[in-house]
Amino acid sequence: MRVAVISPFVDRGHGTERAVAELVERLAANYGDQIDLYAQQVSDVKGIKLANEAAGAAGTVRWHPITKVRGPQLAGFPRWMLSNRRARRLNAMATGLDAEVVFSPGINAWDADVILVHAVFHRLAELQSSRGNGSLRGLHRRLYYRLLCGLERRIYRDPRVALAAVSKHTARQLAQYFERRDVAVIPNGVDFEHFSPAAIAAIRDAARAQHHYSPQDIVLLLVGNDWNNKGLRTLLASLATLSELPLRLLVVGQDDQTAFRAQVAMAGLRERIQFSPPAADVRPFYAAADFLVAPSLEDSFNLPVLEAMACGLPVIVSRKAGVSEWLTHGFDSLLLKNAEDAAELAEAIRAIAGGTQLRTTLAENALATARKFSWDEHAAQLRALLANAAAKKTLKRDEVR
Repeated sequence: MRVAVISPFVDRGHGTERAVAELVERLAANYGDQIDLYAQQVSDVKGIKLANEAAGAAGTVRWHPITKVRGPQLAGFPRWMLSNRRARRLNAMATGLDAEVVFSPGINAWDADVILVHAVFHRLAELQSSRGNGSLRGLHRRLYYRLLCGLERRIYRDPRVALAAVSKHTARQLAQYFERRDVAVIPNGVDFEHFSPAAIAAIRDAARAQHHYSPQDIVLLLVGNDWNNKGLRTLLASLATLSELPLRLLVVGQDDQTAFRAQVAMAGLRERIQFSPPAADVRPFYAAADFLVAPSLEDSFNLPVLEAMACGLPVIVSRKAGVSEWLTHGFDSLLLKNAEDAAELAEAIRAIAGGTQLRTTLAENALATARKFSWDEHAAQLRALLANAAAKKTLKRDEVR
């Protein structure tokens, strides 16, 4: 098939972007599909070539760079949608061939045939509103979410668009907000050659030394952007009650640190907390950690949980994260009933930090559970949706003729 894939960024340092990278590689390599990738920035995708340097052919991935406009997302996102649409039209005119099917991870195009939903902005907007952030940054985020909510209503309610969700949690939200009850559930996968106990054991000493952790330190890891939503406030409140334990927290992601650093200072946690920007290779963060904490207020999946499990790390996970639907409390994880309950989270942290046997048991079972998820299966299920959508488009064109 000729597949147009539309995603602003494609890389392996973020959840949605990694999923796109894993998908396009497999569509080309496993199925011989011709992929035209429309993106502003691409890195670490195997076999990719610039569109103006390579002709379209079976089993190829061609990148059509879309110029990123500087400025706030509120203005930049509509321009991105218009720009990728224009680039696709120009490519069709130049080659005489249009894409047989258009795929998008979320709302990146008005005319996508298949969309895999990684986040429902109607839900995120509700959470943002309830927090009442009156800062300029908070105002921009509310307006940006309002724009995305409008696009969601227009695009997701269209029955001609085939929808898939990365979890049952997200599928239920698509039914709730858009009355879509025909949503396929296709969970994310994990690369076991890249994420494994052996891979992180080889770099553990160097990773911990980089952050100046001692052998006695018990390091917690939180990964993700939008730290309010990721539960960082609750996590910091929990750590403030656990002064008797040699705990350290490594927070990886991008967000405004001002309010969180103020909370850190008030709680007397300055020596215990480190903030780090994301990196192309996230394995050193898992290598430095003893377990991962994900007390999300809302998460369609939370891929770092699965990656940490594949590395053999115990995990504490909110039941508001889609990945929790595949986990079992006390067996392969500790699941939080209320992600905003600092006392419950502190109890879970204390249980893992103080229980060597529990930590070992959770880690072993987490690894076994993670092995049930693969990018090959993820790609196979999405490929079936793409083929079905392409067949429907062909049939419709034939009927019009």
